[in-house]
Formats: sequence, structure tokens, C-alpha cells
Amino acid sequence: MTDNELLLAISNMMDTKLEPVNKEMQELKGEIQGIKEDVKGLKEDVKGLKEDVEVLKEDVKGLKEDVEVLKEDVKGLKEDVEVLKEDVSDLKIRVKKIELTQETQILPQLNTIQACYTSTYERYKVSVDDYETMKQDISVLKNVVEQHSEKLQLLA
Repeated sequence: MTDNELLLAISNMMDTKLEPVNKEMQELKGEIQGIKEDVKGLKEDVKGLKEDVEVLKEDVKGLKEDVEVLKEDVKGLKEDVEVLKEDVSDLKIRVKKIELTQETQILPQLNTIQACYTSTYERYKVSVDDYETMKQDISVLKNVVEQHSEKLQLLA
């Protein structure tokens, strides 16, 4: 066998022996390519997540600021409520005084006025009928006096 034939035989033998290795290398290259694509997708996902996290951070920052404003508002409201409580307490005292004044002074006076008015009304209610009768009598007297005056003037 010649050197060329020997080299060709060795080359064929190496090709045969290395074929499974080449095949595995091709498979590994395909898998590595898939992994690269997956990593690329993961990088994009991570980038999107980072952007989302930044947006969330900004939102949380805004919420914190809003919470601070709300805390200040609540503090102001608490102060207002304290003032209102004091005012209501003062009003309760004043209303109690007014109620006592009504009960001890005004209502007894109103009862006295009502009693006087009622008794006066009862007296004058009876007199109304007499008043109407007197009115009619006066009207009749006027007519009689007019007639007598006319008769006296005719006689005079």
C-alpha cells in the first residue's frame, strides 16, 4: 500500500470515527443556537421587566408623595375635628342654658299670658252677642231720632 492509499484509508477511518462526533457537534451547535435565542429572549424579557420595575418605582414614589399629602390632610382634619369638638361642647352648654331659661322663665310667662288671654277672650265672647244687639238698637234709635227730627221741623 502506498502512502497515499494509507493516508486515504486513515482519512476515511477518521471520517467514520469522527462522524458521530461531528453529528453530536452539529446537534450541540443547534442546541447552543437555541440557547442563544432563548438567552436573547430572556435578555429582552429582563429588559422589559427592568423598564416595568422603573415604572413601578416611579408609581410607588408618586404614591408615597400622595400618602404624605394625605397624612398632612388627615392631620389638618384632626385639628379641625378638635376645634369642632370644642365648639360643639360650647354649643351644648349654651343650648342647656337656653333650655333652662325656657323652662324656668319663658314657659311660665307664656302660660300666664295664655291664661290672661283665654279669660279675656271668654269674657268678650259673651259680650259679642250683646254688642250686636246694641248695634241694632242704636241703628233703630237713629232712625227714630231722624224721623222725630223731621216731624219736629215740620211742626216748627
